[in-house]
Amino acid sequence: MALPRFLPHSSSCLLSPLHNPWPLSLLNAAGGRRIVDGSAVRVRIRGSLAPPESSVADFWQWMSKKGAVSASSAVVKPGFVPEGLGLVAQRDIPRNEVVVEIPKSLWIDADTVAASEIGRLCGGLRPWVAIALFLLREKALGQASPWHPYLNILPTTTNSTLFWPEEELSEIQGTQLLSTTIGAKDYVESEFTKVEAEVILPNKDLFPSAITLLDFLWAFGMLRSRAFSRLRGENLALVPLADLINHSSNITVEESSWEIKGKGLFSRELIFSLRTPAYIKSGEQVYIQYDMGKSNADLALDYGFVDPRPDRDAYTLTLEISELDPFYGDKLDIAESNGLAETAYFDVVQGHTLPPLMLPYLRLVALGGTDAFLLESIFRNSVWDHLELPVSRANEETICRVVRDACKSALSGYGTTIEEDEKLMERGNLGERLGIAVRIRVGEKKLLRQIDDAFRDRESELDGLEYYQERRLKDLGLVGEQGEIIFWETK
Repeated sequence: MALPRFLPHSSSCLLSPLHNPWPLSLLNAAGGRRIVDGSAVRVRIRGSLAPPESSVADFWQWMSKKGAVSASSAVVKPGFVPEGLGLVAQRDIPRNEVVVEIPKSLWIDADTVAASEIGRLCGGLRPWVAIALFLLREKALGQASPWHPYLNILPTTTNSTLFWPEEELSEIQGTQLLSTTIGAKDYVESEFTKVEAEVILPNKDLFPSAITLLDFLWAFGMLRSRAFSRLRGENLALVPLADLINHSSNITVEESSWEIKGKGLFSRELIFSLRTPAYIKSGEQVYIQYDMGKSNADLALDYGFVDPRPDRDAYTLTLEISELDPFYGDKLDIAESNGLAETAYFDVVQGHTLPPLMLPYLRLVALGGTDAFLLESIFRNSVWDHLELPVSRANEETICRVVRDACKSALSGYGTTIEEDEKLMERGNLGERLGIAVRIRVGEKKLLRQIDDAFRDRESELDGLEYYQERRLKDLGLVGEQGEIIFWETK
């Protein structure tokens, strides 16, 4: 049985060495715009550069002119908050009250791109690629773009690991988050190479300003961090003003805080309606829960923060049926018949039991030798039921050994121990990105220890487990209550 791989889902391209393929372009090394008005007043919040107050005022005025807000009766307004920009209550707001409604005419989505000057070039592109090109072209137009007031308040960078330099990425050495980050950047690079050759370079009249990989990564990061959870994929959209809403771990309601609905009874226009999930006092910031299903690694990659709750820590165990396995075809058929595949991913969450399908799949992958009879077609309809219980001591011993070896191997890839990281956290003042790195490292290592402990405990119980042959003998009435073999004598 091959060692399980502790890798994220898109692991095929995630193991390339760290390198820095991101040349400077529309954004300077500090993440600012190429041309900066030195007289503009900027506010520094948590180490990041918030947009000038004048830009925020221009944006609010633009939203008002578009009819999306009323300056005199607005429930919320953009404001400077610890996260950067956020939505600040202008009066006490009861729970579930609508705070923002944005018409579809102000969304940036595939329809926006299709109606633009580059629409004819983007028909066959992935939605995010088309929208990324639109953002970059409009951004390069500066004040000539009708979207300038919105684009001008977008951050030039975030704390997402997508934007970490190599030195900072070294702080997450050995983590699955590092592999995921490198994989995401490789994916962006491959998409950029393709769209540059097929769309950008052949149409320099429409793209007069150079667009580079760094620009494309910025657009990818903006879309990943600002799109609401259900407005992704084919439905990808940016919703100005509404996308200033920040996340709070104190908001734990599962139901969505937003919806898309018709503007009125006789109107076909859609609006994005955002509600507050909690009572908010005047002057306080309105928050929502971004996604209860995201792990801390997801949050760090998408948004650039982590949640303090332990159940946000998750570790993905990747198992696969090897094509070299002599029983590959039978095992694959059994896996597919039970909703799994050649490769299966199991997310282990801190403080939770192992995923219910993980042990049966492990037993299937390890099945061989004298246990291989269970792969015969006669057992095909019942084999999964057998795999949900221990098959044999040899099989159970194998899965315990292999998983524990994989845990030890993964733990050896980190540059620090749990204890060293916990001391760093106790000391405090780590800075935002180092704080994220240490929190991710600790979470992953604790989960590896949790997985190792679970299979160590299982190893210690091997002698007391009941295996297939014993269960079968009991079913046939050949084993007594104390496990003794019953011999039947003929008269």
